Amino acid sequence: MFARFRRKRLNPVLRDLLQETHLSLNDFIYPLFIKSGEGIKKEVDSMPGVFQMSIDEVIKECEVLKSLGIYSIILFGIPDIKDSVGSDAMCEHGIIASSIRAIKEAHPDMFVVTDLCFCEYTDHGHCGVLDPILETVDNDITLTNLGKQAVVHAQAGADMIAPSGMMDGMITTIREALNGNGFSHIPIMSYSTKFSSAYYGPFRDVAESSPSFGDRRSYQMNPANRKEAILESLADEEEGADILMVKPALAYLDIVRDIKESSSLPLAVYNVSGEYSMLKMAGKAGVIDYEKVMMETMIGFKRAGADIIISYHAKEVAQLLKK
Repeated sequence: MFARFRRKRLNPVLRDLLQETHLSLNDFIYPLFIKSGEGIKKEVDSMPGVFQMSIDEVIKECEVLKSLGIYSIILFGIPDIKDSVGSDAMCEHGIIASSIRAIKEAHPDMFVVTDLCFCEYTDHGHCGVLDPILETVDNDITLTNLGKQAVVHAQAGADMIAPSGMMDGMITTIREALNGNGFSHIPIMSYSTKFSSAYYGPFRDVAESSPSFGDRRSYQMNPANRKEAILESLADEEEGADILMVKPALAYLDIVRDIKESSSLPLAVYNVSGEYSMLKMAGKAGVIDYEKVMMETMIGFKRAGADIIISYHAKEVAQLLKK
């Protein structure tokens, strides 16, 4: 006799009872992009529904997020002045430090994560201090600056630090800097496996972070490398990361599953700008049922092993989950 799997699919109540993978509002972190000034809320052409906002508008946005049940955000800063080392990122009066203080004062119940990198803050658009001979990021000088940046964010009130620059040894350096300044309780969510991906294109519009020359392949990962991807995350776990991450998500679900099976740490995925914009444009063109494809994509992330989803879709997902 052959198996009758359809018996368990006929009744919708039974289908719901037997569903293996579930989405929750608690799964999501929502990205916010912050500029200096007041009353700024500028939509990004390549990312419909995503905005550059001034701090006062971000405060209002946090009210919207909380009304939807989203209490976790990750911050990206867009400074007025950029320089060769990204000084604004290490300044207690810089755009991110100022934003953290304002958000925590207005919304002490909001969980504030900060992206720890320099690409938005440098005039060359790379993720740290440049080595003029090799024309790539100087790993060890950048490590020192990452430690300074992490302490500034923690002092301003950040709840979690998320280093994204793919510098070797960054978790050890940041952990030591935080511990040495009284912040041993602050967790680190590492962008532990971050690929040099073409899916990041629209992000560079909203974050104003395109490299002025070359690309980031000398420090971000080769998309073709599976074994190295696993090693990268396991190395960050060994250095003391509290949460690991795979970025991008959609084209790398095999890596998500590999790392989930190799580590017991919680695992995040970043549902990146290109993935978001493709669904938005396809939905606008009428070639997909946007809401259904969006939710199917989120389920795919969870099924592959993600515990946390960083996504520009989070508000729309929250609205659908509340129905």
